[in-house]
Amino acid sequence: MVRLQKFLAEAGIASRRASEDIIVAGRVTVNGEKAAQLGVKVDPARDRVAVDGRVVKARRKLYIALHKPRGYVCTRAGQARDTISDLLPREWTSLYSVGRLDCQSEGLIFLTNDGNFCLKLTHPRYGIGRIYVATVEGRATPEMLKKFTAGVLSDGETVQARRTRLLSANNSTSVVELELAGGKNREVRRLFETQGLTVRRLQRVQIGPIKLGELPAGRWRALTEPEIKSLLGFL
Repeated sequence: MVRLQKFLAEAGIASRRASEDIIVAGRVTVNGEKAAQLGVKVDPARDRVAVDGRVVKARRKLYIALHKPRGYVCTRAGQARDTISDLLPREWTSLYSVGRLDCQSEGLIFLTNDGNFCLKLTHPRYGIGRIYVATVEGRATPEMLKKFTAGVLSDGETVQARRTRLLSANNSTSVVELELAGGKNREVRRLFETQGLTVRRLQRVQIGPIKLGELPAGRWRALTEPEIKSLLGFL
């Protein structure tokens, strides 16, 4: 059972607050009976909900894994730049990204129309891990990576990696794997900037237990039911 205003919002009728106004205005019926008060709960699988006489159908929840290419932004369609929405079927206009990857970053990102799923995966209290592979200009050292796990100051706040692993390093280029639990803006890039190194390529390869794997750049796939449960059970 869910609150009527939440059902209307998830069905795309209006925002939750606007849906409350629609209910109070007496425009909503449940199984033929007017529901003009807040607090009414409905069973989306059994109850017949209508607004202004038109039946409202529950929107199918979608959970998508996308390999975001470099140069795309994580905003809705309608922007002048290439957006990740351009890579999805046109009818999926209701999907929004779970978190962000900056324009020059690439890799795994989820999209959904399930607000609860999005909240749980992005809220700091849950601290779901995200694994990145960063290719940087210059030599990264084990001592430098220890600073990252201890936390370093950047723009007045602490940025920190949960764990790090040096994959390769020479005087011109280093490759580092990092796991982060926070969702601070440009956190990986800022970690290296504090040590005078510039990230040349940044790819997110895993979120929680879900790996990017062999999914080609610009392509998407639906998360399976076990994957969705594993993500929520990971929290």
